[in-house]
Formats: sequence, structure tokens, C-alpha cells
Amino acid sequence: MRFAGALPPALRLLERLYAAPEKPVEAFGLTFRNPIGLAAGYDKDALAIRGLAALGFGHIEVGTVTPQPQPGNPRPRLFRLAEDEALINRLGFPGRGADFVAQRLKAHAHHGNHHPIIGVNLGKNTATPLDQAAADYTSLLVRLMIFADYLTINVSSPNTPGLRSLQGRAPLESLLSAIAEARRGIAHGQGGNAPILVKLSPDLTDQELDDAVGLIVDKGMDGIIAANTTLRRERLRSGSQAESGGLSGRPLGARSLAMLKQVVRMVNGRIPVVSAGGIMNAEDAHARLDAGATLVQIYTALIYRGPGLIKAIARNL
Repeated sequence: MRFAGALPPALRLLERLYAAPEKPVEAFGLTFRNPIGLAAGYDKDALAIRGLAALGFGHIEVGTVTPQPQPGNPRPRLFRLAEDEALINRLGFPGRGADFVAQRLKAHAHHGNHHPIIGVNLGKNTATPLDQAAADYTSLLVRLMIFADYLTINVSSPNTPGLRSLQGRAPLESLLSAIAEARRGIAHGQGGNAPILVKLSPDLTDQELDDAVGLIVDKGMDGIIAANTTLRRERLRSGSQAESGGLSGRPLGARSLAMLKQVVRMVNGRIPVVSAGGIMNAEDAHARLDAGATLVQIYTALIYRGPGLIKAIARNL
């Protein structure tokens, strides 16, 4: 996708093969050309935006981006569970850091071509203590807000030690307060005011989810992504199920749909909800939109269904 995006003939071929029909959606003050997005984790360093855009996505979420470069967890760290149409990953936010991604996004903007909405998923460095996590997130806001159409606060990856604890009521309240204050400062300095979403774990209890959603709304965040990968290993058939890490794909579908319905009920129309996790075909995507999602995101389905899936979902809508 990176090389195709740099070669105009290859890019035009991809666009002819995979261009999806326009199905505009308004959300967060933005206009998405269709409701289908690429979830974070696929293009961590914003290397392949132009090529991926040619596949018909309405939005592409790059990252997770950390303030400083880091290698991520030791390999092997990605496992295919073919019998289950699932993946297990324990990547641990590998990437080249915020400065590199900022330069990539700046270069992309200079092309001036029609492109999907670009979101940037933000996370803390593994070496950053949890009590200093807010500094990582706010520094990322300052560095990347001007280049992003929207930003996502990732406090739900299971592959950075302790990160999920930031979803607890007290830590999340402190973090979102710092983020809201940083955004006000950026907007006052005319450095941009991109919408901010928060990505939550599907493994939260009902009370934890209720607390998190309430804080997200109260602190003026603009949306919720439900949900990240899961640590659960229910009814898997593949031999790799014993590997540690976050599970994505078909086995996550029922849990993700149930969580979406909970979150939609909790927000009661106050902010949009993006559904991710276990969306494997057009019918799954349609079910999430019917359940109240404004947008959907796919990742694992690309491995099992291929790049024609985006067009298929858009046509189904």
C-alpha cells in the first residue's frame, strides 16, 4: 500500500478496482465519505495513507503513536487463528514516534487530493510511569492536533503494562481533565481543535463502563470507540489461543455488538459512537449501524476477506 500510494499508475488501478460508493456521514463536525474506517494498528506510522485511501475507506486511523520511538514487544507478537477468523497481537505500540508521524501527515496534506478523514490514535510510551501518562498524551495533542482530523485516546490496549488501569474512574477523570485543558490551550493558541475520541476495552465490567462513559461525556470528549481487543479466550478452536495478547476478529463480534448497544444507551445521543471489533462482512457492519453506531472500523477482516470488503460494505448500505 505504501509503494502503490507513491506510484500514480498503481494508485489509479487500485481506485478503479476498489472505489466504494459515496455514503456521506456527518459526525464530530466532520463529513465522512462513507461510514467505513480502518482501525488503528494497521498503519502505525502513517506510511500508507494514500494507498489505503484508494481502497475506499471513509476514514483511516493511524497509530497508535507514542511520543518517543519504541520497538514494541519482542517477536513473535502477531498470530493468525485461521479456524476462528481471528488474530492475537501483542505488538506493544511499535513505532517511530510523534515527530516522524507528524512529518508523514504534513507531507500527505500537501498532496491536496481528496482523501478520507484521517484520525490519529495516541498512546503512552511503555517506559512512561502510569502517574505521568497524562504528560505523554498531552504532548501528543500539542504535536499532532494540527495534522489530524480527529484524535483518539487509547487507554484500552492490553499490550502495554498497566495501560488499561487508566480506564478506572479516578485515573480516567484525571487524564481527561488534563486532555481537556491541553485542548483549550491549543485552541486558544489557534493550533487546531480536532475532535477527541476515547477507545475503550470490551473487558470492562458494567460499572466500569458506566463510569468511563459518564466521564467521557462530562469532560467534553467528542466520541467513543467501542471496542479494542479482548483478553478473553472463549470458544476458540485454533492452537494459538494460548498466546498472550489482544484477540480480534470474529470471536469478538458478539461481545463488541453487546458493548455497542450498552454504550449507545448510556450516551443517549449526546456523542457519536464508533463500533469496532469482529466486523467481518457487510451484514456485521449493517448490524452495528442499525444498533446505533455512527461509524464502523475494520482490521482483522482485511486479512480474511481482502481489500474488496470496503466496497462490499458500502454497496450493502
